[in-house]
Amino acid sequence: MNNTAIYGDLKGGKLLLAAFVLALANFMVVLDMTIANVSVPHITGSLAVSSSQGTWVITSYAVAEAICVPLTGWLTARFGAVRVFSTCLLGFTIFSILCGLSTGLAMLVICRIGQGIFGGPIMPLSQMLLMRIFPPEKHGQAMGLWAMTTVVGPILGPILGGTISDNLSWHWIFFINIPVGIFCAVAAMRLLKPAETAIEKLKIDSIGLALLIIWIGSLQLILDLGHDHDWFNSGLIVSLAIIALIGFVVFIIWEMTEEHPVVNIKIFKYRGFTVATIALAFGFGAFFGSIVLIPQWLQINLGYTATWAGYLTATMGIGSLTMSPIVAKLSGKYDQRALACFGLILLSGVTLMRAFWTSNADFMALAWPQIIQGFAVPFFFIPLTNMALASVRPEEIASAAGLMNFLRTMAGAIGASIAVTFWDDHAKVARSEMVSSMHIQDSQQALVGSGMSPEMALGAISGMVDREALTLSVNHVFLIFALIFLFASLLIWLCPRPKRTVGLDQMH
Repeated sequence: MNNTAIYGDLKGGKLLLAAFVLALANFMVVLDMTIANVSVPHITGSLAVSSSQGTWVITSYAVAEAICVPLTGWLTARFGAVRVFSTCLLGFTIFSILCGLSTGLAMLVICRIGQGIFGGPIMPLSQMLLMRIFPPEKHGQAMGLWAMTTVVGPILGPILGGTISDNLSWHWIFFINIPVGIFCAVAAMRLLKPAETAIEKLKIDSIGLALLIIWIGSLQLILDLGHDHDWFNSGLIVSLAIIALIGFVVFIIWEMTEEHPVVNIKIFKYRGFTVATIALAFGFGAFFGSIVLIPQWLQINLGYTATWAGYLTATMGIGSLTMSPIVAKLSGKYDQRALACFGLILLSGVTLMRAFWTSNADFMALAWPQIIQGFAVPFFFIPLTNMALASVRPEEIASAAGLMNFLRTMAGAIGASIAVTFWDDHAKVARSEMVSSMHIQDSQQALVGSGMSPEMALGAISGMVDREALTLSVNHVFLIFALIFLFASLLIWLCPRPKRTVGLDQMH
């Protein structure tokens, strides 16, 4: 990317408005990562699909975004940063409208993929353009503004998603993007012309891109469809697995030999980058899987409204907002491996607390792990990002950041798919084990004695068994995630001690 500064062309009110537009655009895209999380039960109920199918709404967006992030550098060099940024905002807005108008799951998933394709470049471009319009001495403040929208988006997402779904309908979680997207696109085209980058004709690694889409698409289809098709007992899943494996191997070989690869995997030669990125991927996969699963369990099992599920999920933001600037300062003073290890062990402990949740847990019993998790996340995220980017040469930081963001986003999508699939599968196992050891006659007679018909009594007992099976299953998933966090905390120590730190301006 051409990062030559153009500060001075925008001053006063215009500069502040341009900064606001860039931050707002970033906020909108980050918000859309989590706004659908609490709305999944509304969407599945409205479209008459299962909860595991409803998760496709989240994973399809994440996968499409992950694929497009590595293309940002090529698109910017080929068409210009401002032009790409404005086009992506318009495309994102159009697909938001189509998401809101969707009448079936297939249409909604396709439109979410469209949102992800256009949303992917917005986050790194908003960061880059902020750096171009502000002078070097103001870069810290500009990145503070950018980082704030990145942190606040996931906090407000569940609250907005829940409130809108309960009081209007789930369609409006997408329609609210319309005025924001149009305003940001028009304002960007008018205000940011001086920040446009030089364009040049560049060759795109079309074969590498095609292979990337094939193997990632096949992998995600396995995770999303495997549950409904009985996994490897299905010819479709076996075929997708073969395509994913061959596609991955050919992709690695191609990218290693390509002069201008779509994903510069040669960066994995740095041990610090490789270990930090793998630890980040494991940690983020378990983290994102949890924040997708919790709102669904709260609504299906505990009878929470989407609004209250959103409030509970958002309590995590208290710690994240408080600790982010503190951890950023600590990263320059202490061994970042120790900070990241502490964060991941704390996340493991919090997730272990959730593994003992019960169906009659009160709000605060559920909220405390969320609040503590909020304090732990900056310890895990900031040092690992610093360690990864500090391991590569300065001219490789842009490629390294793109690759790291790609793997983190993919890990989140995989974590969400696995969480919901394990939850559903293990609930059936738990239910059958409970039913096989139950003697329901006494309970049924007691309920009949209280005025219920035998059928109603049997239905009440069945409902209670279903709830307990789902709770046992969610505890099982959290136990697995706690072990993943613990594994990631130990993995970090394979990293060499970082010799330098990377500024916030390079952490995208």
